Amino acid sequence: MTAATPPGTRVVPAEWWERFTARLIESLVFGVLYYILSIGLWLFFRTVGLLEAFEGQLVVVFSWLLAGAAYTAYDWWALSRHGRTFGKAIMKIRVEGGRGALLKRSLLYPGPTMVMGIPVLNLAGGIFAFVVGLFILIDKPLQRGLHDRAAGTCVVKDRR
Repeated sequence: MTAATPPGTRVVPAEWWERFTARLIESLVFGVLYYILSIGLWLFFRTVGLLEAFEGQLVVVFSWLLAGAAYTAYDWWALSRHGRTFGKAIMKIRVEGGRGALLKRSLLYPGPTMVMGIPVLNLAGGIFAFVVGLFILIDKPLQRGLHDRAAGTCVVKDRR
């Protein structure tokens, strides 16, 4: 299937609900990071007198940028090191692909979460996330999202 799959090994694509649950677990953890960043940035902007700049949206924009960048960096680091993130490890699934493909995958999704705090781009990011999920549901038999197709990766059930 991919360079990371040993020849003669049969891989089974992960089910949509396994992938969804893994992302949900990770999103909950990074959601906590987002709120911690929001509180810290709110205190910082209030202290330096920038809280009301851009109608108070700086806190939201910077919180999403930082949390989204952290999530994207973590996703790439975990996938390139272990082939899975902590959510995928809990669900016993992993991502098959080379380091370059894994970086591309992480930049395509969850990378767009960085723009979720920007008023117009948050709608585009939400639509993109919906379309990714839709592709996972309709792409048979590999159940790959747009980010998997573009990067050349596949999420499979763990062999262990």
